[in-house]
Amino acid sequence: MNATTEIATGELNGGPVDPGALRTLALTNYGHFTTVLVEDGRVRGLELHLRRLARDCRTLFGTALDTERARHWARRLAPGPGRRILRLTVFDPALDLGRIAADAAPAVLVTARPAAPDPPGPLRVRTAVHLRDLPEVKSVGLFGALRHRRAVQRAGFDDVLFTDREGSVSEGGTWNIGFVRGDRVLWPDAPCLTGTAMELLRDAGNPRTAPVTVGELEDYEAVFATNAVTGVRPVTLIDDLRFPAAHPTIRRLAATYRELPTTRL
Repeated sequence: MNATTEIATGELNGGPVDPGALRTLALTNYGHFTTVLVEDGRVRGLELHLRRLARDCRTLFGTALDTERARHWARRLAPGPGRRILRLTVFDPALDLGRIAADAAPAVLVTARPAAPDPPGPLRVRTAVHLRDLPEVKSVGLFGALRHRRAVQRAGFDDVLFTDREGSVSEGGTWNIGFVRGDRVLWPDAPCLTGTAMELLRDAGNPRTAPVTVGELEDYEAVFATNAVTGVRPVTLIDDLRFPAAHPTIRRLAATYRELPTTRL
């Protein structure tokens, strides 16, 4: 679904979308968001998504966000039966480049698109040196990540995996990465956005973190990516290093994630 179609199925603060507000979002590009998969009106990790919205709103705008109202507005575009992907974007239509320091009154843009009927296949990724600005915030400022994603996709890969200049692995373009040795799971200890899927799996008994470098990747048996929409997805190629698409620990993690409780939106 293209961006125009997604906007056409959206609402701003629970009402029609003002094109002028979208102009501000496009030209100023200051805000944050979260993306949720709604299945039969329910969301996995909903409290984490709402907490992220409130936290990032305080960080970027210095003000509180009424997450229950945001939840209500999201519910308006959620299906009863079926699967749908909702994105909640928080920005202030009145801010612009010249008065970005003004007191903010953030609005919530909710957009909806269909979810793919089948789970995605394995990921083939290439590393790139990149650190997102304020990586702990899920910012709308995606230029750097998308620039690298475009480059690696044009080179024949599916997505990009970020490292620092010393080769320490941090995160994917829009996902977290985990490493497997036997039945043990390791998350990289590096600046990144802690995704809701990653947080749920850590709380489910997979808490270990440690630095991981590109030079150490061959020491791991399997690699996987996590994302709120796609769940757990095997990574089968990092640069020229191959990993299996099937591994018992990754199957266990995928099953654990699918079986986690959901909350009515």
